[in-house]
Amino acid sequence: MGTRLLATVAAFSLLFTGTAVADDQQIDRKIVQQALDQITSTAAQGAQIRVTEGRDSFTARSGTAELGSTRPVPRSGRFRAGSITKTFTATVVLQLAGEGKVELDAPVVRYLPGLVDARITVRQLLQHTSGLYNYTNAIGFQPQEFEPIRFKQWTPAELIAISTSRPLQFEPGTKWEYNNTGFVILGQLIEKITKQSYERTVQQRILKPLHLNDTTPPGDNPNIHGPHAHSYGLVNGEPTDTTRWNPSVFWAVGDIITTTKDLDTFYAALLSGKLLKPAQQTELMKTTPVSPEYGLGLFIQKAPCGTTIIGHTGAVPGFGSYAFYTPDLQRRVEMSATAGLGTGDPSPGYFGLLEEIFC
Repeated sequence: MGTRLLATVAAFSLLFTGTAVADDQQIDRKIVQQALDQITSTAAQGAQIRVTEGRDSFTARSGTAELGSTRPVPRSGRFRAGSITKTFTATVVLQLAGEGKVELDAPVVRYLPGLVDARITVRQLLQHTSGLYNYTNAIGFQPQEFEPIRFKQWTPAELIAISTSRPLQFEPGTKWEYNNTGFVILGQLIEKITKQSYERTVQQRILKPLHLNDTTPPGDNPNIHGPHAHSYGLVNGEPTDTTRWNPSVFWAVGDIITTTKDLDTFYAALLSGKLLKPAQQTELMKTTPVSPEYGLGLFIQKAPCGTTIIGHTGAVPGFGSYAFYTPDLQRRVEMSATAGLGTGDPSPGYFGLLEEIFC
């Protein structure tokens, strides 16, 4: 049903360990293809990847774009990027901080009075150390559970209320726990400060300047416009196309629709310092003892061989994605996989990709 695929992607960025190796080995495209094929043979309907090594880039794909069809996955197809959206949201917040409109260590209630516990800061929302209850834990996202609500229109206030109706999970700033609620609140913070919609702000500050013409925050539009692959799951025991659903359930947390090329352009600009002022660039990459592998909207971790890689994963109904980069941007990868009806374990394929690309 694709459950294994999405679970693997969701946990993927928490599993890196290993020892360093030399970085002068060239990426073997055949091994990349074999790893993609392993993913589609076990859990995914289709997969696409973009890999950059120095000045050279290549794309690869596996599986098919639709069940029962031989049509291949579009090499530049659009997909739901899930929590990769968090990096876009964090970038806007850091831009506002650089303009003196937001203070990272100020309590959130300075900007959104009465919304959350007064001890929670903007930085803690960005870094998953707020202690808030994660609202997505209360919503069923497996195909059978999600089907009755897949086209429901959610408001940010409804999503936040799911969280704030429950007690804090821990004292703010004392622990790291991945949390989607914080980024819904950051979306509201952006709207409060800019006095316009989250979507318009992302367009003005990131998408238009970087000419990311195939990237959009879709709001409540359930469609993916342009070429794309479809995802599937079992609903009432029957194969069901799960590609279309109302993305308002994720909003500033994980609703971005994009392409591998646009993600490469975005992260290259961000990590090279083109979107933030130097002080905020430093904050972006700053981890803490309670969040040793997470900056502000970015995982900062080790590949299986020990190479430092920076980026984010994304997992939303029907779609798994990841985007990771070496600090010098000499090795970069963006990938999307759509859920299929397989129940096998795609983990070897994912780890094979990481090892070949970054090791």
